[in-house]
Amino acid sequence: MVFKEQTFHGLEPEIDAEIANRASVEAAVANALAIAGGIDASDVEVTMDEGRIVLTGTVGTVGEIERATVVARAVEGVQSVQNRILLGGPGVGDMH
Repeated sequence: MVFKEQTFHGLEPEIDAEIANRASVEAAVANALAIAGGIDASDVEVTMDEGRIVLTGTVGTVGEIERATVVARAVEGVQSVQNRILLGGPGVGDMH
């Protein structure tokens, strides 16, 4: 196989370190939620949008919603958190 030298028409492409950083912060928050006590984050999704962590999904109690915000804010690299988590999951809304 012969490798040809890359040409960039005068501008070398920038490696998007922001995407790698965003992914690592998202993973760190998801991991923190997974191991944190007082919250079942199995149905919570973590994304980063314009420098802020966005939490979506469902949990069983209002306390878990609040706990998710606290845990996410404590992760290094998180500047702000938008919590869109809703009440849901097993037992919520069941009338027995």
